[in-house]
Amino acid sequence: MSDNKDYELDSESPDIFNYLREEIPVEDLKDYASPKRLQSIDFIKGFAIIFIIFAHTSAEWFSSDWAFLHCVLFPILDVLGPALFVFLSALSVIFSVKRKQGILPEVVIRNRVLSRGISIMLIGALFNLLYSLTGEYLMPFPFNVFSPPHWIASNPFPLNLWGWNILFFLGFTQILSYLSLKLDKRTRIFLGLLIIFFGPAVREIIFYSTLEMYYPFQEFDFIIYFLNFIISSPIPQLPLLPWISIIFISTVFGEYLYNSMMKGTKQELIYLSRIFGIWGSIFLICGILLGFRLDNPNILDPGQSTLYTFIDLVLCANDQYIIPEIRIPGIPEFMVRGYASNILYLIGWSLLLIAISLHFLDIKEKRNHFTEMLVFYGKVSLSLFLFVFVFDFLFYDVFPIWFFVIATLGITGLLGFLMYIWMKYFKGVGSPEWIMVEISRITQKTEESIKKTEESIKQKIKPKMENT
Repeated sequence: MSDNKDYELDSESPDIFNYLREEIPVEDLKDYASPKRLQSIDFIKGFAIIFIIFAHTSAEWFSSDWAFLHCVLFPILDVLGPALFVFLSALSVIFSVKRKQGILPEVVIRNRVLSRGISIMLIGALFNLLYSLTGEYLMPFPFNVFSPPHWIASNPFPLNLWGWNILFFLGFTQILSYLSLKLDKRTRIFLGLLIIFFGPAVREIIFYSTLEMYYPFQEFDFIIYFLNFIISSPIPQLPLLPWISIIFISTVFGEYLYNSMMKGTKQELIYLSRIFGIWGSIFLICGILLGFRLDNPNILDPGQSTLYTFIDLVLCANDQYIIPEIRIPGIPEFMVRGYASNILYLIGWSLLLIAISLHFLDIKEKRNHFTEMLVFYGKVSLSLFLFVFVFDFLFYDVFPIWFFVIATLGITGLLGFLMYIWMKYFKGVGSPEWIMVEISRITQKTEESIKKTEESIKQKIKPKMENT
């Protein structure tokens, strides 16, 4: 970001309105959550956001004959979904904080991270509100696998603002990543692994205890209800347990990334790529071995299907008549969100994707117009993710596979072109990235103004105190 400017010079004017009139450099908007000089991170984000756009549009646009493809491919391509963005977000926060330490005061760094995280959580809360009011009705089965059960969806305002959707969790990731730096690497690894292996069991115990409260003649336990509300939330797309473990694990690798970048040699990048690749393979293999068992909603109780919503994708995946003889017996647990094996599997893929991208883009420097396009998509991935919701409801149940691919590629290209025009000619004003940077600047300036006011008051009362 624009930390190259001298900090003291940036703090001269106490007038926040004049400060906000200053133009934000476009690179600040595109790099507000990206490690500088590493194109591989943005490349992965750009690559992933395209598949996320496909996943969102396929839920609405596929005709009924092809709707099963959404449920077949969704768990397979989930490696490019929320877990990857959570991992990259935590990694980028660590890199950004470490890079600014010694340049900016710690309080400014802290406030920037907190304000950015809270801002993203607020956007996620608005989505939760919309989803709690309309989500169960906008998307019919089998695409409503994330719809909350009625006994949770009935939460009144403001309780329906809370829910672990991707944006809400990404905002929380920013905050927890910064706070986790207070712990050493070994402690973070221990906490991460502890949550991976014991988090799902704790969540199940709390969830079933909450369910029992709705049986006749059962006493209401506020503590159990509160814990379930916080951990699973009314919209349990990314339940706090065990997903919080990804943050702790990612911050450790974020420090390795920062140290390698500071040394600035290709040999260090090669070493980093190997570390990421080796550990990625270990996590991936462990996840597959731990979660090779198949789950099927027909043999599970309704409570378990509510906890592990991906299991219901088997029903719609088998709802196809193109080749009626083919039936999927179940979905492996390492592909079902919420299981320990799934977290290991997703962390493994995240590390492997980073290692591969590092090797080709930052070590071999194999770049072309296509990679540059994906890098740009990665830099504006937050805007693209939000704006795709505008196009979700343009069509419903209309496209066969061939028209769907053409239409989605067209929308993806149009979104990228509009973002390019927005950034180049309108300086990104009003975009989510612009809002994130603006909030950080307001937070920084407000902190400076408060400090100056405090110093001024101290200077005024000091002579009076001495006279007394």
